[in-house]
Amino acid sequence: MNLYPMYTKTISGLNRIANAFEQAKKENRPALMPYHTLGYPDQETSLDVICAIADAGADLIELGVPFSDPLADGPSIQSSTQVALEQGMSVARCMEMVKELRTRGIKQPLIMMGYMNPILSYGCKRYVSDAVAAEADGLIVPDLPPEEAVCLEPSCKSYEMALIYMLSPASSPERIKQIAQRTTGFLYLVSLAGVTGARKELAVGLSDFTARAKAAAHTPTAVGFGISTPQQVRAVGEMADGVIVGSALTDAVRKGSDPVKAAGDFVRWLRG
Repeated sequence: MNLYPMYTKTISGLNRIANAFEQAKKENRPALMPYHTLGYPDQETSLDVICAIADAGADLIELGVPFSDPLADGPSIQSSTQVALEQGMSVARCMEMVKELRTRGIKQPLIMMGYMNPILSYGCKRYVSDAVAAEADGLIVPDLPPEEAVCLEPSCKSYEMALIYMLSPASSPERIKQIAQRTTGFLYLVSLAGVTGARKELAVGLSDFTARAKAAAHTPTAVGFGISTPQQVRAVGEMADGVIVGSALTDAVRKGSDPVKAAGDFVRWLRG
């Protein structure tokens, strides 16, 4: 049974994201948001992988826009972005791929994760307008602090597109309050001080950090970095509204003899 309403451009990105979190909440579970790099291991397989992720039960999907210096990412995602770049992936091609995913019937909210240098090179207003035209729902920009968001925030607001800020566990109470109030769509909680990458244990202090962030938030919260197993998904789901899994999925795609099947099986495993 398809749990997701027919995709329609008449619903704003902010509303689609809110609906996805609300649907998961009704089912008494966290919203699951897998991450995959656009163009990895190649453009066509990448599209098939993302479709498999959607079919396997993803509630939202984070799409990585390849960049040569992904400072927030660990070895697995760094490698995937480098492979994609070597095959000619660009911001413009990423926009085309998002549109193609909609053409293929993907209904879940699509969140584009990319860094500021490619966005500035492409043009901030053009980046947002093209993302909206491609039918993306939100943006994550890891190296964009709210103080420097004047180039993106007005355009995202005008299109009702989410601009999702990341919050680290080292943040002061004042910083937590500031970022929690500025984010739209959801608040991305970085589970640990470091880069992305699958880890055997959840970070010490994550429950306290999540509680402090939720107390300040006006949106759902989602935790990412270091999550790789169904047990960790369930544990994080007791703390936050959503769970983001990237490196472990990338590893499954890389190791699988059939990357598409590996991606779908991995997401079904997380959901199970």
